[in-house]
Amino acid sequence: MGTTQLESVPEPKYWHLKTVLTEALDSEFSVGEILPNERELAARFGVARATLRQALEQLELEGRLQRRRGVGTTVAPPRVGVAVGTEQHAWPGAPGDDAWQAVDCVTAAPPASVADALETGRDEAVHTIRRIRMSHGQPVAAELLHIPASSVPDLTGIDAPSGPARARAVLRELHRLELERRDSAVELGSARADDARELDRLPGAPVLVVTTRYIAAGRTAALAVSTYRADTCRLTFGDSGAVEIHDSPERRAS
Repeated sequence: MGTTQLESVPEPKYWHLKTVLTEALDSEFSVGEILPNERELAARFGVARATLRQALEQLELEGRLQRRRGVGTTVAPPRVGVAVGTEQHAWPGAPGDDAWQAVDCVTAAPPASVADALETGRDEAVHTIRRIRMSHGQPVAAELLHIPASSVPDLTGIDAPSGPARARAVLRELHRLELERRDSAVELGSARADDARELDRLPGAPVLVVTTRYIAAGRTAALAVSTYRADTCRLTFGDSGAVEIHDSPERRAS
């Protein structure tokens, strides 16, 4: 494997390097293979390590590479196509939502940003359910589902103090409300420490954040913040709630 020098190009050097690296990934490496270390790669392509890191970060963002704790940088498999259904009358935890697993439930005053989004008082108790979404036995998303105590007023009579049982009890009570609609927004973000740990990522890794407001009786009855792995997930919007594997056109053409 010889040394490849980058020619002078009008685009940023790291971006051109990304294109060269992509060609190398397609022709020289297989899925799961560990890349040489940064020093070797920088020497091969005749660039500074800072330039190399920019290119590697971009490839990770695009889902071509994965950084794994204790392993290094590996070639990523095709992204998982995760369907975010458009069904307007389905609460979280309803039939068909079994890809999500409830992990825990705590009740406390929420952060100010959550209280503002829920339009509740800063001191009003909110049930926060943590859920994990699985695909092919691997975690692909983590979620915080915030439900004001006023949305489940009869919950106090249920003997489920904590954990998954408490989460299921909160969801059962929530389902008593008539859901009018749900609104979702998607944005790119960085993994927080808790999400990174649950998703087996490094803190700061690129993620896709889906924020969903569930509306009942003209107000926000629940707020879900779902964090998807951007390196392995490709969100699709449709009526199906299924999770399927989709090869990207670029992968099929290579």
